[in-house]
This record gives sequence, structure tokens and C-alpha cells, in this order.
Amino acid sequence: MPVAEAKVTPRLKTLYYEEIQPQLIKQFKYSSAMEAPRLTKITLNMGVGEAKTEAKLLDAAMDELTQIAGQRAQLRRARTSIAGFKIRTGMPVGTKVTLRGARMYEFLDRLVSIALPRIRDFRGLNPRSFDGRGNYSIGLREQIIFPEIDYDDVAQIRGLDVTITTSAKTDEEARALLAGLGLPFATEGDQQ
Repeated sequence: MPVAEAKVTPRLKTLYYEEIQPQLIKQFKYSSAMEAPRLTKITLNMGVGEAKTEAKLLDAAMDELTQIAGQRAQLRRARTSIAGFKIRTGMPVGTKVTLRGARMYEFLDRLVSIALPRIRDFRGLNPRSFDGRGNYSIGLREQIIFPEIDYDDVAQIRGLDVTITTSAKTDEEARALLAGLGLPFATEGDQQ
């Protein structure tokens, strides 16, 4: 008979409800705590263009993304044919993971405290990468910045897209939320 594990609340989730949410309510003068922006989901996406010729690269990308996220990666297939890239509808082109709940907070905590400081010549995240609806996208050039990936086992360096979806209505509210959660935004004059 399996033993039930004790539920542990992620550190960032506790921080959000105890400090960040009251601060946002005060800063933006919300009438209810439910109006305060919060994280909805985090989507990780890894495109593997070479998968059309080598299936092993796609398997390696799926394994790496699964290790990074702590959740099984999904295979993504091409929706349309693109003759210039020699892609047909239904061919595998990448992997994707959508994180919600405790895994989302745990991943964001690892991203902010461990992975981002390991980027070479890191000057902060681009403050203009918001989409106008309160969502933020980060493009990472190397998957090896995550400690879960063993550098010796990596056959090829691949990029990774991280999209943080929030319930914020404006970019200003989302920036205040993400800065409170610890994302290191660069100042406007100090871009990469």
C-alpha cells in the first residue's frame, strides 16, 4: 500500500499570497484580492527542426525537456506543409510542456534562483517582451543552464522558449507581479 506524501507548498506560492498579493492590491488599488494578477501557467517549448531527418534528436529533446520541467513532454507536429523547409503536415517538429499549480511555482523558482544566474554575460531579462495582455516570453539559448541536464550527456545545444501566462490585464501589472516573484528585469538602457 503506497504511503501518502505530505503536501509541501512551494516557496514562491507562499511568498505570493503573504507578500506580493497584498502589495499589488495596495499599489493598483484593487477592491478585491481576486482582482490581483497571479500566475496562470508556464509553457516550455523546444523546437527541433532537425527532427525531420534524425528521430534520435527529437527523443533527446523530449527527454531533456521532461527533466527540466519534471513533467512528461508532448510531441508537437507541424500543422501545415512548408515547402521551403521541407516540412509536411503531421511531421514532428518539437516538444512542449505546460506547467500549472505547484510544478509551475517550483519551475519558476528554479529558473530565477538557479538557471538565469548561470547564463553567460547575463544583464537581465528584456522588459519589452510582454505581449500587451500581461504575458511574458523568455528565449533561452542553451538548455544546459538547468542543473537537471548533465553537460556530458548533451549531444546538441538547443534553445528553449518559456512563456509565463498571468491573469494581469496590462503589462504594467504583470511586470509588477513578475518582479515581485524575482524575475531580474534589465533597465531600459542596459539590454543584451
